[in-house]
Amino acid sequence: MPFVLIAVAYLLGTFPSATLIARANGVDISTFGSGNPGASNVTRALGWRKGIWVYVLDALKGAVATGIALGLDGRPLAYWCGAAAIVGHMFPVFRRFKGGKGVATGSGVLLVLQPILAPFVLVIWWLVTRVTGKAAVGSIIAVILVPVGMAALGRPAWEFVAVGAICLLILAKHWRNFGRILRSEEPTLSATR
Repeated sequence: MPFVLIAVAYLLGTFPSATLIARANGVDISTFGSGNPGASNVTRALGWRKGIWVYVLDALKGAVATGIALGLDGRPLAYWCGAAAIVGHMFPVFRRFKGGKGVATGSGVLLVLQPILAPFVLVIWWLVTRVTGKAAVGSIIAVILVPVGMAALGRPAWEFVAVGAICLLILAKHWRNFGRILRSEEPTLSATR
């Protein structure tokens, strides 16, 4: 049963929210901007409204996978399923393992497992993104602060390690962004049309 739920969570994570919404609006998101199938790139291509829809759908993937596992078997399996949904989003088997960066899906996981911490992290993401104009900067800082928040809340060590591993994976997916930020080449979140 646990392995089945983890597999289902992974498959749920592969749902191509950004690709479908962009395609419905005449855009091939894989060839636009960074080519990343995520909420930020859709926002640049199609504006905030479409970007928010992608964010909500991607966050739901993580929240649903995590919530079902939490209700059926408790927190350890919920972390496994949340991680599986994030991995499915990042490395979807049906799209040659070329997916998004996991921030929105991860926020859905965090909302279910750490509902006290999640709103603070979202506010930090929004503030940093608003000030810098760059979603990647907000995402990187927010992801780094998640384990810090877990430690401040006194969560058990195993949860801290689990969240830390997920955050490291998300940060690793941002390696190109780190380079662009250092070279002052990271695009802003402003819509281009």
